[in-house]
Amino acid sequence: MPTLVLTFPGRRYHATPWGQHVNEGLVEWPPSPWRVIRALLSVGYTSLGWTGSLASPMDSQPPPTARSLVAKLASALPLYALPPAIATHSRHYMPIGGIHDGREQTTLVFDTWAQIDAGELAIRWDVELDADECALLRDLAGKLGYLGRSESWVEARLSEGLPERLFDCRPDAGTPPPGPGWEQVSLLAPVADADYDDWLAAARSTALAGLPEDAKGKVSAALAKKRAAAVAAFPRDMFACLHADSTFLRAHGWGQPPGSRRVLYWRRADALRAQSLDAPARQVAERPTMALFELSTASGNPHALPILARSLPQGEMLHRQVVGARTRIAGAGHSPVLTGCDETGRALSGQHRHGHVLSLDLNADGHVDHLMIWAPDGFDAADLQAIKATRATFIRGGVEPLRLGWVGCGERVDMTSLSHPLGEAMKRVVGESRTWVSVTPFVAPRYLKARGANTLEGQVRSELSSRGIAAPVEVIFLDPREDNRARQQRHHVRVRRFGNAPPVNAAFTLQLVFAEPVAGPLCLGYGSHFGLGRFECTAIS
Repeated sequence: MPTLVLTFPGRRYHATPWGQHVNEGLVEWPPSPWRVIRALLSVGYTSLGWTGSLASPMDSQPPPTARSLVAKLASALPLYALPPAIATHSRHYMPIGGIHDGREQTTLVFDTWAQIDAGELAIRWDVELDADECALLRDLAGKLGYLGRSESWVEARLSEGLPERLFDCRPDAGTPPPGPGWEQVSLLAPVADADYDDWLAAARSTALAGLPEDAKGKVSAALAKKRAAAVAAFPRDMFACLHADSTFLRAHGWGQPPGSRRVLYWRRADALRAQSLDAPARQVAERPTMALFELSTASGNPHALPILARSLPQGEMLHRQVVGARTRIAGAGHSPVLTGCDETGRALSGQHRHGHVLSLDLNADGHVDHLMIWAPDGFDAADLQAIKATRATFIRGGVEPLRLGWVGCGERVDMTSLSHPLGEAMKRVVGESRTWVSVTPFVAPRYLKARGANTLEGQVRSELSSRGIAAPVEVIFLDPREDNRARQQRHHVRVRRFGNAPPVNAAFTLQLVFAEPVAGPLCLGYGSHFGLGRFECTAIS
């Protein structure tokens, strides 16, 4: 049973359901069987050297294997395994030509898409393919560059053996509904070859019945032209139907492609969430302690995001931006939570209750994909206003600003309740565990000594005590000669641009083991308010 697996590098899927206007703000999710098969056909003509094109089905001469493959895929309604997706949109005013009262005329246009931040889309057809058909489908998948609109980039591959439980988006088989938490969605699908052949014979007979031959069985030139035009509206077979483009459909008055049918599918009600990006549904605390941003580039390329080794400068940059936004709020006054200083400019003492800016790599690709601002004392209304007003940040050497997408604010339970897989990844950052390991290096805040309170272990224990955290049972130093994590953390930026240098510019990777579970975030040492010395759970309680 062939299974097509697709990932979305740009994290967006743009496709409008058949028969809907783009400004209706609807997204075809999952991609319809009709769309998927046409996309595979297109790859054959553009990348595999098939003769002809989608625009000229009568002249197309694909290999026989392509016809048999398409016939088998069209004969079965596929099953889908859907990744988490959120329906979101942008809006802009598009020029429509002309000037009125000295101003260019425009119209409001909605651009709606499914935001897919993680996970894969799997499509399975319950048919048996021979070796040649399987090889062709693998070639088509490997060269598939987009699905839907051209900016819906995809990377596709053929797979087998995915668990049956993943395929929870299925066609309505006429059985009772699955129950609460499910909804129906209409998708366009091809009919089977035999069904189309039967329909075609009847449709052509009906079309020609109004243009009969004369009593002697003769047909004039004018009548022959009309009969040919009537027949031309019906593609000769199901394979040709899948080639029909909008020009053909408009020319012959088709409101829906010939050879297609509407099929109802059951999907989970939250398969395409229509709400603020991953915003928790519960009531947010009066003074939330955490605010989370998603980081992205204008191109959508995740590899253009800053690497995790630049956590410290990214944290400093965002901190300066948020503090600047706070000072521009009229009548807001001084914020010790965001600045870390009292009104005289003196650094706050105590248990580090003011703001931390943490760079997070939640998908473990080595790049910063989220930024979190955390303050145990919580943010007031003006603090939150300043945080939300900061919608872009910068990267060294970057051509364009980095976009900050607002995810939400709240407490630990809100962050870990975000939709999968984001909520699961956040458990590593804010969960509870007995064992914590450095993901950014610990930099000693004081000069290291061979003995006494200022040894490496002594300074770690002192840092924990200053934050009101019980002393660990073990402080384990991970040797960079033996541990790859420690080796990588030696390359992290460890000196602040806008503050004092550390007493000792050395990176240490540590594992802390506690007697009882400790709740995150856990940040220790020099630069810990800007992303250094950050630990993550290795076993979540």
